[in-house]
Amino acid sequence: MAGIDIEGLATVYPNGVRAVDGLDLTVADGEFFALLGPSGCGKTTLLRTIAGLESATEGTVRIDSADVTRLEPGKRGVAMVFQDYALFPHMTVSENITYPLKVRRVAPSTRAEVAERTSGELSLHGLLERRPGQLSGGQQQRVALARAIASEGKVLLLDEPLSNLDARLRLEARTFLKKLQKDLGITTVFVTHDQAEALALADRIAVMQDGKLRQLGSPREVFARPSNTFVANFIGSTPMNLVPGVVSASSIDGRPVDGGSNGSAVGAVSLAGGSLPAATASAPAGAEVTVGIRPEYLTLSTRDVSGPSLRGSVVVAENLGTMSLVSVDCDGTLIGVTVPEEDEPAPGTPVVLTASAQRVLLYDKESGELLARQPAVVG
Repeated sequence: MAGIDIEGLATVYPNGVRAVDGLDLTVADGEFFALLGPSGCGKTTLLRTIAGLESATEGTVRIDSADVTRLEPGKRGVAMVFQDYALFPHMTVSENITYPLKVRRVAPSTRAEVAERTSGELSLHGLLERRPGQLSGGQQQRVALARAIASEGKVLLLDEPLSNLDARLRLEARTFLKKLQKDLGITTVFVTHDQAEALALADRIAVMQDGKLRQLGSPREVFARPSNTFVANFIGSTPMNLVPGVVSASSIDGRPVDGGSNGSAVGAVSLAGGSLPAATASAPAGAEVTVGIRPEYLTLSTRDVSGPSLRGSVVVAENLGTMSLVSVDCDGTLIGVTVPEEDEPAPGTPVVLTASAQRVLLYDKESGELLARQPAVVG
């Protein structure tokens, strides 16, 4: 297997658009690495540049410590699965799987053995003589994966391979793909715009925007402690609450509201409808900030509580299955909080919202960058 090292990489189109803009990135040997971001952020261009299907304008790409920046795709030791699978419709499953070996003039008997072995690993027994048009979407996906595995590349590149599957198949394919990658131990770069896929599959995630890296970290890190409001807004099945607030004087003058579990000073930040505790940052008293708190990290109560809290009334509750997303009107600001389905309050119910200080994040109002620098709480 092999790792990937990217230094100062830029891919610039003839019209001047910098699809990838000065990127530095390292993918460890055997890692399942996700490139995540909205459409047009540069993630697919980056993947294709690693594969050699797009030419790097600046910087270097190294695979297994070898500089492959100017090498042809076939000489880079990569295998790629495309979004539409790119299967040859006139070939059988067996012929599609072994096509990379045929190009390399591998003997027919060896190709047949590889097709038999690989199809067994991917539950394609009995389908080797069928053509792609006779297969379901999930089966076509597995054929594309089998072809990539049969090519024996050092690195596996996946360009949104689950997007053409229906919801149930996508969930099954996620489990299958993660197990397959762990079994093979192959370095894998997975492109997706679906944050749920990235959180479920990846060892680490690179969140991209406009060709630039906005955050790099484990799924727990990017979920629990987004480094800016873009990532905070993009990651999570329920949107993070991002509301304007003002840092209270007690958060910087040595009179903490509560003791921090990690030894950091804890103060308060004022919001519409009350206040919340917050691990202090470099913002001075009275500074206007953007306060970030995930609905999952808020606690809702219909009883009065002591200490910093937000008070409001329930506007609407949305059923999420075992949980409900409750929207609370706090003095004109809507705050979302998730509660167990059996605890869902009725619209109009007065409620109190509380949170742990380490779960309340402060962002610079202008730049959107995270202000709090304490160690992440990811438990």
